[in-house]
Amino acid sequence: MASRPHIAAVLEDAVFGRVESLLRGRGWRERVIGYTGYGTGAQARVLARVVLTRAEERGVDSNADAGASEGELREAEAAQRGWRAFIIAPAVETPVRIELGSASMQVATDRGGYVDVAIAGHGLAPGWHEARLTSAEGASISTSVWIIDASIGLGVVSDIDDTVMITHLPRPLIAGWNTFVRSEQAREVVPGMAALYRSLLADRPGAPIFYLSTGAWNTAPTLTRFLRRHFFPSGPLLLTDWGPTNTGWFRSGQQHKKDQLHRLLREFPAFRWILVGDDGQHDPAIYGEFSEQHPEAVEAVAIRQLTPAQQVLSHGLPVATDELLGRRHGGVPMLRAADGYTLHQLVQNARRALGRGSPGGSDA
Repeated sequence: MASRPHIAAVLEDAVFGRVESLLRGRGWRERVIGYTGYGTGAQARVLARVVLTRAEERGVDSNADAGASEGELREAEAAQRGWRAFIIAPAVETPVRIELGSASMQVATDRGGYVDVAIAGHGLAPGWHEARLTSAEGASISTSVWIIDASIGLGVVSDIDDTVMITHLPRPLIAGWNTFVRSEQAREVVPGMAALYRSLLADRPGAPIFYLSTGAWNTAPTLTRFLRRHFFPSGPLLLTDWGPTNTGWFRSGQQHKKDQLHRLLREFPAFRWILVGDDGQHDPAIYGEFSEQHPEAVEAVAIRQLTPAQQVLSHGLPVATDELLGRRHGGVPMLRAADGYTLHQLVQNARRALGRGSPGGSDA
């Protein structure tokens, strides 16, 4: 028998239900927001969200990830404050039809308005494709899906906060300021990380990169614009929902990262992964545990080292979190440097030592 939902989830469902009923009564209609999906020749993961919006705004398509239109990158939108992204009314349990290649299926959004499904039988070759999602009211959007060649054998998983973007998480006041108030264009990039990723992917054309973060899906458009602005390779975002769950008031960010890593392992069993994070939070421990459990699936772990001042802002002490939690890596190379340029050299040296890297590497 299923356990009773946590009171937090019950309260959130009641609030969402009341808000949805009120807004629909005032003429608000469904809008589909697409996130970049991915998959193999066998099946693909399609990600989206259905929200309510004013009727006059409904015609604006919104693909929040790598396939976003140039209109979404315009200056006025890029400069908006992040708090607007969190004022959203989800369309709960609304039917959505998905069409991808030769496959189609009907699903329903979850209690947060999200769609996260695997669709088989699409018959698509490796490369970028479009999935069409249509809600019950006829709101429709095309969203990008990356079909990855399973024979590539190599992929990159990157954290976002304090790995590619300096955010000083999770100190509440600083995180709140960066997320809800500060302009997108004022956010700082970690030097050399984009060049590191471009080099790793140039060594193996067609290799994927996934941006794995405990950030909320509401921030996906902001993150996508940031990554594009600083020339990071395109790749799916693997974010989460900050709301309550059936078991507690908040979702576990650490568990989210562990779950997504193990899902990628199941979806790409022949891949070896380069895992990139920072030592301000739990990345060394999460990656270290994963490396101990599956050393055959991890080629290297690259950790961006925060300065003592950034460590204090991140978790209150001037030392790395793995120095507090203990170092774990299961024999997998765990490389550390303060920026992407130095990490690039360390990763290339480690891969050449293993006989897997290119002779010179690329900074393309």
